[in-house]
Amino acid sequence: MAVAVTLVRMKVAILRHSLTGQRGTMAVSAGSVGALLAAGTIYLAFLDGDWLAAAFAVWMLGWIIGPVFSGGGDETLRPEFFSLLGLPPHRLAAGLLVSAFVGVAPAVSLLALTGLVVLGVREGAGPALVAVPAVVLQLAVFVLLSRVAVGVLGIALRSRVGAIGAGLVNGAILAFLGQGWVFAVALGQAEGIPPIVRYLPSGWGVLAVQGDYLALAAMAVLIALLLGAWAALLSRRAGAERASTRGRRPMRAATALDAVLAKELRTWSRDLVRTHQLTFALAYGVFFAAAPLVLGWTGMLPWAAPIFIVMAAAMTANLYGADGTALWLSVMTPGSSDVRGRQLAWLVTVTPVAAVLVVALTAVNGGPWPMIVALSVALLGGGAGLVPLVSVYALVPGTDPQKRGGNPLRTSEDDGALTGLAYLMMVLVAASGVPAGVAAALWGWPGVAVGVATGAACLWWFGALAERRLAAQGPELLHMMRTGRRPAAEGKASSAFALPDMPKVQRAVVITCVSLGAIPLIPQGILAAVFVANGQLGHSWFLATHMAPGLRYPTAAVMIALGLAMYGTGLGIMYRYKKKVVYDKSPNV
Repeated sequence: MAVAVTLVRMKVAILRHSLTGQRGTMAVSAGSVGALLAAGTIYLAFLDGDWLAAAFAVWMLGWIIGPVFSGGGDETLRPEFFSLLGLPPHRLAAGLLVSAFVGVAPAVSLLALTGLVVLGVREGAGPALVAVPAVVLQLAVFVLLSRVAVGVLGIALRSRVGAIGAGLVNGAILAFLGQGWVFAVALGQAEGIPPIVRYLPSGWGVLAVQGDYLALAAMAVLIALLLGAWAALLSRRAGAERASTRGRRPMRAATALDAVLAKELRTWSRDLVRTHQLTFALAYGVFFAAAPLVLGWTGMLPWAAPIFIVMAAAMTANLYGADGTALWLSVMTPGSSDVRGRQLAWLVTVTPVAAVLVVALTAVNGGPWPMIVALSVALLGGGAGLVPLVSVYALVPGTDPQKRGGNPLRTSEDDGALTGLAYLMMVLVAASGVPAGVAAALWGWPGVAVGVATGAACLWWFGALAERRLAAQGPELLHMMRTGRRPAAEGKASSAFALPDMPKVQRAVVITCVSLGAIPLIPQGILAAVFVANGQLGHSWFLATHMAPGLRYPTAAVMIALGLAMYGTGLGIMYRYKKKVVYDKSPNV
C-alpha cells in the first residue's frame, strides 16, 4: 500500500506540472471529446439489447490498440525508473496499476463505465449495488489489458519476427474495426448486436449486473492473471536487450547521395520500430480492403495499395524526429543531399510493396486499372515529398533510438503531437492524389500521366522546401531535438503547425475543425462518392449511399465542402493569430 500511495502521489505531481500550456489544452480537448463519447455510452444503458456490452467492447479495444498509436500509452511513471530500488516485481506491478488509474483516459473510461450503474438501477436495487464493484473491476481489466498488450508488444519489438507479427496483428485488428459494418451484415446483425459481445471480458460487468454473479469472480481471476503477466513482463523489460541483427559489410558509397541512401536503407532494415510501422501499414491496407470479401465483394481489393501508401506516410511522418540527435550529422555536413537520400530510400522501401499490391489485387478484381495506377503513382510522389517536409516543419522531438528503454514504441515524449502529425499526414498525402484521381475518373488512362506529373512535382518541390528548411533552421531543429524545446528567440510562432496564443474559444474551434475535418472530407465525402460511383449503396455510416438517387452526389459534394471549410476555418484562425504574434514581435512596431 505504501508503494502504491507513493507512486500515485508522484504521478499526480508530474501531471500537475506537465499539463500546462498547449499540452494542457490538448488534454482538456481530449477529455471533452472523451466525455461526449462516455455520455453516448451511458445513453446506451437505457436501450434494450446488448448495445452497452458492444460499446464496452469498443472501449476495451481502444485501450488495447490506442497505445500503438500513442507511443506506448501513458508512461508518466516508467518501470525503468524503479529498477534499482529492489522492489519485487509483483509489488511494483501492483503500485503501477494503482497509479495507472490517475489520468484523463481512466477518468473518461470510469465515466463511461457508470453506464453499468444506470443499467443496475433499471434492473433493481440488488443489481445497482453489484454495479459498483463491477465498475471498478471492469476498469481494472481495461487498464491491465492495455499494460499487458504494451508489454508484449515491447518484447516482440526486440526481434524482427516479433516486430512483423505485432504489425500484422495490430494492422488487422484496426482494419477490421474500421470495416465492422461488413461483419455485421455478414452475420445478419445489421439491425442489432451479436450476443457474443456479452461474453467478452468487456461484457462481464454487464453479465454481473444482469444476475450472473460469477462474472465478478471471473473478472477478479482475470485481473490476478493479468497482474502476474504484467509483473513478469516488467522483469523482462528491465533486463538487457540483445542485438537484433548481425554485422554487415561496410558501405561503399561513391557520392554523398549514395551514402545517405545506403544509411537510410540500412536503418529501414535494422530499426525494428520502422519494421513494425511498415508491416502495420501493409497489414492495415490489405485487411481493410479484403474485409468486404466476407460479403463476396472484391471491389475494395484494388484500393489496398493507395491505403497502404497513405498509412506508410502517416507512420513515418516524424522521420527526422525518430532519428533523435543524429540530426547533427546532417547539420554538420552541408550539401549532403540528406533530404533527397531519405526520399529515395522511402521510395525504394515502399514502392515495391505498393507495386505488388497494385498488380495482384487489381488483377483479381479486373480493374479499375487507370484509377489505381494513377492514384498509386501520385500518392508515392506525394508521400515521398511530404514525409521529409512535414518532419522538418512540424518536427516532434524524439527519443534517441539507443535510449528508447524497455518500450520501443515510445519514440517521443509528446504522444498527442505524434498522433496529430499522423492524421495530418493522412490528409495531406490523400490530397496529393486528388488531381490524379479526378483525371482518371474523367479520362481513364490519361489520368496516369497526371499522376506521374503531380507525383514528380510533389517529390521535387516538397523535397526542395524541406532541404531549404533544414539548411536554414538545422541548428534550431537540433536544439529542439536535444532539449525538447524551441529556442527562446524563435518562440511558438516558428512552428508551422503549433498553435499560437489565442483565446480559449478560438483554440477550441481550431482543435475541433482540424481534428474532425477529415470525417466529412474523406469517409463521408470522397469515399462515399467512390462507393456511389461503383454502385455500392447502403454502406454503414456513409450518408450519401443512403440518399435518393438525385441526392447522392450532391450529399458527397456538400460533405467534401464541409470538410474543406472546417480545415479552412481552423487553419485560417491559426494563420491570423500567428501573423499577429509575428507582427507584435517585429522591431519596427
